[in-house]
Amino acid sequence: MGFGILGYCPGTLAGAVGQGFLDALFGGIIGILIGAGLFAELYPKLERTILNRGNFGEITWPQMLKVNPWWVVFPVSVGIIAILFWIEKSGF
Repeated sequence: MGFGILGYCPGTLAGAVGQGFLDALFGGIIGILIGAGLFAELYPKLERTILNRGNFGEITWPQMLKVNPWWVVFPVSVGIIAILFWIEKSGF
């Protein structure tokens, strides 16, 4: 609720509380406590139903594509290097 209504993720919530924002203190901290409590209470049921759907084990892109890992590693590395050079050249 705090994320959607107040716009605070847990990290920015801690910073806002540290700066003395009362909305973060009362709305955000209470929301985190209520949300964590609800999740802890509902976790056993969620684990049996929702959280196990789509669990395919540990699969990597090369396994999924059925190729040698270097066929994925090399193009991704070249792409990352190209993006970093582009960022450096454009001055971001």
